[in-house]
Amino acid sequence: MVYPDRTAAGRALGTALEHLRASRPLVLGLPRGGVPVAAAVSTAIGGELDVLLVRKLGLPWQPELAMGALGESGLLVLNRDVVDRSGVSAEAFDEVEQAERAELRRRKAILRVGPRVPLTRRTVVIVDDGMATGATVVAACRVARAQRPDRLVVAMPVSSPEAARRVERECDELVCLWMPIDLGGVGLAYDDFHQLEDDEVTALLR
Repeated sequence: MVYPDRTAAGRALGTALEHLRASRPLVLGLPRGGVPVAAAVSTAIGGELDVLLVRKLGLPWQPELAMGALGESGLLVLNRDVVDRSGVSAEAFDEVEQAERAELRRRKAILRVGPRVPLTRRTVVIVDDGMATGATVVAACRVARAQRPDRLVVAMPVSSPEAARRVERECDELVCLWMPIDLGGVGLAYDDFHQLEDDEVTALLR
């Protein structure tokens, strides 16, 4: 299964999430790549759209593989297996962490044009364009849980089985359309997986 682009993936996810329509869910995209997916989902099921700001801490020599992730509230979630297997030094980890904290602050300044939509007592759907390790989405789930939603759903067009197992422990429902045994990278699930610019993301959020 290969999606033409992120919007097409979001439309497909919307069909699978039709059972949430009556709750008028809050659909949270993880910038940048998750926002066009989330925008299509929210349109499909009549939800409200917002972003949840989380940054993945990628290995210095393999950035797509997450050592952990940072949440908007400052929460750090480690992927201990990756840290231990990679042998990354504490200094290298700290360098990546500080760079991603700075990027998180920058994105907050750009994308948070107003206050966050309250999650309390809402059905919340966290959406990204896919999961390789799940570390970013685990962080997103924990940030969202702290705001006491009634129900927390994670919706993904594609995921590795390992990431799905990790994330399903953090949410009330996991919806994933495609779970290949060997996911070489999320980008392989898309014909168009271009790097989104900030203005593309903010245009979808206006």
